[in-house]
Amino acid sequence: MKNTSPYIGLLLFTVAAMVLRLSAGHLQLPGSETTCDPVQLSWCLQSIVSYLPPTEKCCRKLKGQEPCLCQELFDPTFGGYLVLPGAKMVCSACNVTFSCGFWFW
Repeated sequence: MKNTSPYIGLLLFTVAAMVLRLSAGHLQLPGSETTCDPVQLSWCLQSIVSYLPPTEKCCRKLKGQEPCLCQELFDPTFGGYLVLPGAKMVCSACNVTFSCGFWFW
């Protein structure tokens, strides 16, 4: 039997985890036309942080990401904004349901 380094398994796991993490923001949901892209949330950041009414474009982008919001909650760049009180106001104004089953608003 060939003697391999015990770090090979760890290396393969790390590479697989990195590939999964890098592609997580752009996953296609099964059976839908929605592409999860947390960058689309940027259209609503001004409304979320300053309690301004959301723009039509914000609502359109947010509605397009509705099936992805629970996943995008864990995005390191934009996920933090979804826990702000202003996010609830924007979702409500845009008629977007944001229910992850563990939400704390």
